Amino acid sequence: MTKPSLPELLHAAVTAVGGTERPGQVSMAETVAEAIDDGSHLLVQAGTGTGKSLGYLVPALAHGERVVVATATLALQRQLVERDLPRTVEALHPLLRRRPQYAMLKGRSNYLCLHRLHEGVPQEEEEGLFDQFEAAAPTSKLGQDLLRMRDWADETETGDRDDLTPGVSDRAWSQVSVSSRECLGASKCAYGAECFAEAARERAKLAEVVVTNHALLAIDAIEGAPVLPQHEVLIVDEAHELVSRVTGVATGELTPGQVNRAVRRAAKLVNEKAADQLQTASEGFERLMELALPGRLEEIPEDLGYALMALRDAARTVITALGSTRDKSVQDEDAVRKQALASVESIHDVAERITNGSEYDVVWYERHERFGASLRVAPMSVSGLLREKLFADRSVILTSATLKLGGDFNGVGASLGLAPEGTESEDAPVWKGLDVGSPFDYGKQGILYVAKHLARPGREGTRSDMLDELAELIEAAGGRTLGLFSSMRAAQSAAEELRGRLDMPILLQGEETLGELIKGFAADAQTCLFGTLSLWQGVDVPGASCQLVIMDKIPFPRPDDPLMSARQKAVDEAGGNGFMAVAATHAALLMAQGAGRLVRASGDRGVVAVLDPRLATARYGSYLRASLPDFWYTTDRNQVRRSLAAIDAAAKADEA
Repeated sequence: MTKPSLPELLHAAVTAVGGTERPGQVSMAETVAEAIDDGSHLLVQAGTGTGKSLGYLVPALAHGERVVVATATLALQRQLVERDLPRTVEALHPLLRRRPQYAMLKGRSNYLCLHRLHEGVPQEEEEGLFDQFEAAAPTSKLGQDLLRMRDWADETETGDRDDLTPGVSDRAWSQVSVSSRECLGASKCAYGAECFAEAARERAKLAEVVVTNHALLAIDAIEGAPVLPQHEVLIVDEAHELVSRVTGVATGELTPGQVNRAVRRAAKLVNEKAADQLQTASEGFERLMELALPGRLEEIPEDLGYALMALRDAARTVITALGSTRDKSVQDEDAVRKQALASVESIHDVAERITNGSEYDVVWYERHERFGASLRVAPMSVSGLLREKLFADRSVILTSATLKLGGDFNGVGASLGLAPEGTESEDAPVWKGLDVGSPFDYGKQGILYVAKHLARPGREGTRSDMLDELAELIEAAGGRTLGLFSSMRAAQSAAEELRGRLDMPILLQGEETLGELIKGFAADAQTCLFGTLSLWQGVDVPGASCQLVIMDKIPFPRPDDPLMSARQKAVDEAGGNGFMAVAATHAALLMAQGAGRLVRASGDRGVVAVLDPRLATARYGSYLRASLPDFWYTTDRNQVRRSLAAIDAAAKADEA
């Protein structure tokens, strides 16, 4: 029997999911297949509506080697495992003569821990464990959630937190889950044979396609202890998120609360001298943190250096002592010891990392209204780490609707540790970029309007001219507006002001869960939705409910963001343009994602309005505009009001 061709396979898969083949999808599938066959690397920009999931799944399944697919969002993981993969595998079975297995794999703390559930949680103050079900009042929200999880544990096959509906708070989940450091290990745990996390790992070992998240991919790369099974191909979807997710995993934090918890957990398990040493170090650190002012620490102050060395040394003493002391009064000592060890090791590692003072790390203080001060450390860049760990011994395909910034892939490529496209050298992975476009006709479906007449946004103060413009645009559009703001404060003040001026509902992020807000926004055409970061990327509302997307200003990183400003300075000092490489790239990525909220289907029409004149007047404006979909461009405010009114009238006629 002849081997089925890729177009045949793609046609069968697209038919099975009820889609239509698109030229961009065919081009993507062919190029992905070539990259997999010759072990090379590929960056693919595939616009909304291309059908990119099938564009990589079909060639990956046809290849027959193990593939890991890493995504950023839970929604896409679910879509792959619950919809795209089952249908595609069934559709390809008659042609491939096999049914590839697939599995989802996440970090250990995403799975219910049966040991925690049945044996209790190590207690903070007393010895041993306590029954969290007894401790939480059955009438409280926490108590109800715990009882619901106990019932769920008997019926769930996966133990995966995301399969529990409705979900529970982080506090409730922490009562029934463990981190990988806290886990006893399957061989030592009484529930090892039934463990949900171990079962997920076993399923992944047998699967041809393993779907995971960026965070687990980062842990696999950074920590050197493999958590993902061996694989020949890595596909990173939503790849524009990868650098920030890897940075998040590689960021360490110390807070007084975290150190105090470690002291309490370890106190009963070590000799008095070791416990007192950690207690004293903890108190010294806490006193310093009370005076901490937010901002970057280019050099570690002497008093902080001493406090961190004291913490590091005390933690090391406790870690050694934990191995030898046995306290007969402690119930289930292994679990209590393991949790204490995890807490103390985490403190030791972060204190040592900051004390060692790598030139490649950025250290800063942060202050949170509710949680107080924290000390944080993050890598200046993750590009070297990604180049070394990601691209070394497998073919890597990275895809997203937004990878091409300012007209090429080199900006995103550099953040991933890749040299400019076409560069050949021994230590630079060779790669190519492909933009397969979008099935949408952006020039006819959308308008990019820049409010050139407005004053430039300042650091502080209200922008009354911007609020007037915002109100007029929303009225012309008849509601139907997604407002994307550069800060929560800006979103709140705009919502407050416009609720007083306009006779239409304005929903605000934070006043309800994101899912409920998006549902309410989609259900009523007059409704507007205002918010910040997660709305720039997470909203998919096709149709007439979203015909105006407004950005209050270009979303550059805050000038006082310690990590971004350190990265910018480092590029400048190396002779590059730090503003373009860091701030403008960050803004371009967010704006491309934000503008992508407008056209989600072939019948969608509307306007993306940017209320920041710099997009039209500043030198970097053309770079940012080149990163956006190819909408019809105007700065004529009267023209855009007429267009919005016409789009609104057409939508009302359709609704009638």
